[in-house]
Amino acid sequence: MKILDGKLLAKNLNNELSKKILSYNKEYGRRPHLLVILVGDNPASQVYVKNKEKKAAEVGIKSTVIRLSKNESENNLLKVIDEANADISVDSILVQLPLPNHINSNKVIDRISIEKDVDGFNSKNIGLLALGRPKVIPCTPLGCYKMLESILDLEGKKVIILGRSNIVGKP
Repeated sequence: MKILDGKLLAKNLNNELSKKILSYNKEYGRRPHLLVILVGDNPASQVYVKNKEKKAAEVGIKSTVIRLSKNESENNLLKVIDEANADISVDSILVQLPLPNHINSNKVIDRISIEKDVDGFNSKNIGLLALGRPKVIPCTPLGCYKMLESILDLEGKKVIILGRSNIVGKP
């Protein structure tokens, strides 16, 4: 039996990432910049965003959070995304889900430039993933893959995935 040590694996992956970020900083003269957009006051979303801010700081990523009211209009949210897409100082954009019911999540996610879509949820990025040509792999399935890969050779293995969510099952 093999024991999966997720904390040790995360520490090792974060150390590798920190080194890559230092190299990026040396090459480009700045840290990578993640922009997170949080709409509303969903308690779970607030915890997720806080954890993302903390982890970004730990590995050396500049992180900015834009907090918008739960009553924010969809059009204004799209405008914020358009501005972030055009901002050359922003390398990646993440819109924290779920969004309030009056906002079309698919429309919002598809508004994020595929080059800056850090979650990999834009329909073009999902399509590239399905074709085996991913630009970005969503983090939860990639994390699961990394955990399994750390304890066994996955080459040629057959896997069954239960669930069909856009965040985990489908990717």
